[in-house]
Amino acid sequence: MVSMNEVEVFVEIDAPPEAVWEALLAFDTYPEWNPLTRRVEGIVIDGTERRDRDDLEDSRGLLDGQLLVTVEPYRRLAWLDRFVLPFALDRYHEFHLRPIDDGSRTQLLQRETIRGALTSLVFDETKVERAFIAMDKAVAARAERQASPTP
Repeated sequence: MVSMNEVEVFVEIDAPPEAVWEALLAFDTYPEWNPLTRRVEGIVIDGTERRDRDDLEDSRGLLDGQLLVTVEPYRRLAWLDRFVLPFALDRYHEFHLRPIDDGSRTQLLQRETIRGALTSLVFDETKVERAFIAMDKAVAARAERQASPTP
């Protein structure tokens, strides 16, 4: 039987969508600030080679790498992690950016939909939600620093 689970986490960020987008695409700096994803391999955006590969202990060595699904600059970024065996475990990960307060702030949604035969064996909703909250806080801090005027 194929099961499916989904986790969604929202955060409001005191920075415009452009700053949040740049923070999300700063793949080369993820090891410095991102508590969820530490390594970067495999995603190409805007003709610049940028890569992303999840480094969660539970998924290390299981996934076949990301496939970029959607890039809508300043609005949406999504990719699919697929287990080596088809229909065993697929993780669809996405970020949605929505301008709020006349575009001076951003509502960020981070969502992951996990489905496949192995979902019930490897999916821990509480752990994923905690990891997303930590990453959202880190994205917010980075974007807010980038958006704040420098003296």
